[in-house]
Amino acid sequence: MDISIDRELSSLIAGFKIGAIFYNQIEVGESPQMVKGRLQLFQESIYFDLLEKKVQDIPSVQEWRQIFKTAGKDPNRYRHSAEALFRRVHKQNYLQPINSSIDLNNFFSLQYGVPIGIYDLSKLSGDITFRIGKESEQYTGLNGRANSLENLIISADDAGPFGSPFVDSNRAPVTFDTKDAVQFVYLQASTPKETAERMVASLMDMFVQVHGGQAQFKIVE
Repeated sequence: MDISIDRELSSLIAGFKIGAIFYNQIEVGESPQMVKGRLQLFQESIYFDLLEKKVQDIPSVQEWRQIFKTAGKDPNRYRHSAEALFRRVHKQNYLQPINSSIDLNNFFSLQYGVPIGIYDLSKLSGDITFRIGKESEQYTGLNGRANSLENLIISADDAGPFGSPFVDSNRAPVTFDTKDAVQFVYLQASTPKETAERMVASLMDMFVQVHGGQAQFKIVE
């Protein structure tokens, strides 16, 4: 499976890059108490931090808001997934455990302040391209609604779009049955490649500690 960034997108967003992690033979289940506890404590810590500043002032959130704006999406109407998580925490609408994969995904997104998506590889086909969504494109998201993909950064395989830093489609979510998965870290464009590599490797190692299996990653530019 090849992963690439469309030329239009890379020209529009200087330094645009994705951390791609492939997992094989993982075991997804209920989150261990360690993950549940860390997620809860981390959210409480973020809540107190946000008493003194606005969500949109977090540098990573701010940078991704600008990326949305540059791509043609109003960041006030279409908030990227990391910002949406921070806003939930700010309202003390804390995230509740779902499964070990989703819980860790949310933890990492809050830790690094960037959107992160994870998908069941058995439900994807062919090569994957990151590009700008077209006027006629849409999909049913995990939010249960039809989402217009026009001017939204999306990931698409041979069957069409399936993910974005706004909301993912309902086509390839990771479940208890998932054995092979791919995770996309929507890195800040300003992050140097060496820093991005260390960050993605750390994320990958913690995921494997919880889920077992094997993993490898690359930075796609």
